[in-house]
Amino acid sequence: MSFEIKLPLFEGPFDLLLFFIERDELDIHDIPISTITNDFVGYIRQLETMNMEVASEFILTAATLMRIKAKMLLPRFEKDEEGNEIDPRLELVQHLLEYKRYKEVLGDLSLLEDVRLQQEQRGNTDAELSKIAARHSWSMSSKT
Repeated sequence: MSFEIKLPLFEGPFDLLLFFIERDELDIHDIPISTITNDFVGYIRQLETMNMEVASEFILTAATLMRIKAKMLLPRFEKDEEGNEIDPRLELVQHLLEYKRYKEVLGDLSLLEDVRLQQEQRGNTDAELSKIAARHSWSMSSKT
């Protein structure tokens, strides 16, 4: 059994982050961490009744945003094998893009589910035909 997070407006922390990015028309590859972190923490404070399971996921994401913000403020940057600076936002951006793709696919799957639910269900056609044939032969034998 899986635990599903559903709040009145957002299904999880990535849903909230995508909302802020789309609302402010931000480039997902160049997220202003300071702004997003402030918006995110502000939303957490607005939650009136906090279910600890739900709140913990939002708090973990807020902590991740703050860690990225702190790394961006430090003068030393991490480098990859080729000597290029590693953007501390890269992992978050990759997770957000993956989440966004899943969310888009879920919309398509939901439409397919709606179409499928509107279709008439067919049972076991062999069994149904056997029942019809049995009824038909019984009604024919009772007439004679």
